Order: sequence, then structure tokens, then C-alpha cells
Amino acid sequence: MSKVIEIKSGEIQQSGTTVLKNINLEIQSQEFVYLIGKTGTGKSSLLKALYGELKLSNGSGSIADFDLNKLKKKDIPKLRRKIGIVFQDFQLLTDRSVLKNLLFVMGASGWKDKKLMESRAKEVLQLVGLEQKINVMPFALSGGEQQRISIARALINKPQLILADEPTGNLDPETSEEIMQLLVAVSKEEKAAILMATHDMNMVEKFPGRILRVEDGTINEIKPREEFNPFG
Repeated sequence: MSKVIEIKSGEIQQSGTTVLKNINLEIQSQEFVYLIGKTGTGKSSLLKALYGELKLSNGSGSIADFDLNKLKKKDIPKLRRKIGIVFQDFQLLTDRSVLKNLLFVMGASGWKDKKLMESRAKEVLQLVGLEQKINVMPFALSGGEQQRISIARALINKPQLILADEPTGNLDPETSEEIMQLLVAVSKEEKAAILMATHDMNMVEKFPGRILRVEDGTINEIKPREEFNPFG
């Protein structure tokens, strides 16, 4: 297995304030890792640093073979071709169909051949079980379907890593479980690692993975039983 993320003594600042420090983190290809912690502790800041939105202010880091310390603005689109991102609020373009949403992302990440683009779009929609919705507009889809489409979009470029920021945050418990099953299945199918920020401890119990907890300005790995011991 190869490392898709490695950060040593990392520090992340936002608006001049240190959000996270002493970050030491390794994630191997095909691992499923949770990032838990209260709102405002820095989970989203870590994800932003990983997809090039924020810089490491100290320490060293690499993701999908990109050196975070040397990442230039022009490299960010190349980095984002190697990672898929799933957001809590789906972030689909509401003025175009499912297919056109996927084609837009492909165009932005350097795809040129129309036939290949359409065939990959159909392939990822099949992976998430929604190939029959290819020409539907996002507003005509349920929340769970929209999240499936955003997972399909994250898979477009066969990423080494999927970053998921509260992907079940806007969904009811039953739909959340379906989305989790789908994420676990596609990560195996596509051989991608997943780093998922979540509040949903039910999901963490039902779908075991490594657990990283963000607290007191840093990140620590915890054993699942520690997390669920109310007296711990």
C-alpha cells in the first residue's frame, strides 16, 4: 500500500490565527478514515489544506504525490484531478442536467474527447445506481440522489483519495446509511482512500474505520471504544 496523505508537524492558519498545529498524519491507499470533532475545531480547515484551498503554515505535507509546501496556484487543478471532493450541500449546478454537471467538471479538469466524457459519465452514474437520471435536473432529485450524483462527480477522474465533508449532514438517517454503504462500496471498487469528516457517530459505529479526532487544536487517532465510553 502507498501513502496518499502524509503530514509531519503540520500547522494550519486561517486569517492569521492558528487553527491546527502538531499535525502528524498518514493515510494509506484504500483506507477508510473518519475525522471527528466538534463544530469549529478545524475539520474543514484540514480538508481545505488537503485540496489546496489553505496553505500549511509550518511542517511538511504531501497528498497524492503533490508536495503541499511547493503547491502553486497552477498545480491546484492537477491536484484536484487526483482527489474527489464530496460536500455536505452537494454543490451541484442547478441550471443544468446531471450529465451536464458531470461534463462541466470533466471539461474543467482537462477532458477533451466528448465520447470518452459521456462514457465515463455513464460509468460513474452506474457506480452510484443513478444511470437512469442522466438527463434529470438536480432540483427534481431527492437529497440522497443529489448526494449520489456528487459522489459520482468525485469519482470522475478515478481519484486516489476522496475527501468527504459531512456527506450525510443534510440527510435523514436511512438515506445517510445508504450513502455510507455507497461510499464504502465505491472506495473498494475504485481503490480510493476516503477521509470523511462527520458528526454522525452512528455511522462511525456501523461502518468501522480508523478514527482521527480533532480537539485542542490538534489531531489524534483514537480507538473506537474510547470514543464510545461515556466516562472516558
